[in-house]
Amino acid sequence: MIFVRTVAVMLALAAAFANGEALAATAVVQVNATATKPLSLTRVQDLDLGTIALAPGTWSGATVSISRTGAFSCANPNTTCTGVQQVATYTVTGSNNATVRIAVPNVTLTNQSDTTKTLTLIVDSPATLTLPNSGTKGADFSLGGSISLSSATIGGLYAGTFDVTVDY
Repeated sequence: MIFVRTVAVMLALAAAFANGEALAATAVVQVNATATKPLSLTRVQDLDLGTIALAPGTWSGATVSISRTGAFSCANPNTTCTGVQQVATYTVTGSNNATVRIAVPNVTLTNQSDTTKTLTLIVDSPATLTLPNSGTKGADFSLGGSISLSSATIGGLYAGTFDVTVDY
């Protein structure tokens, strides 16, 4: 008896599909697309910590820094800082009102007289910025950083380059 009912149900379903009465569903799905302009990055000025005179003796942990907002610090009694200090500045352009992510790894500064001697610049960078509306050509952002010096730091010009990446 169960077999007969099962066969009858299967025959009824087969007949329904044969007559075009398939069990179907329809859904409406919204489709979106956002177009963005390519990003452009331009260097405006380089970072400069000025000239740092190191005191004699044995000491360590003297930090010299400039924040991305331009606040300069050379407070250790074993260092004397002179000259012009400035942040690095870049201009980024792209789509209006878009948020741009900024990535900048720390920088190895190499002594130009002895390339075996290096300092590490710990970068102070904003994580993001929002581009302005179309009335303004891009947005500027600044990078700062800090270095740690000791009595073992040899004299000379230490130089390096930023690897700045911007993306949406």
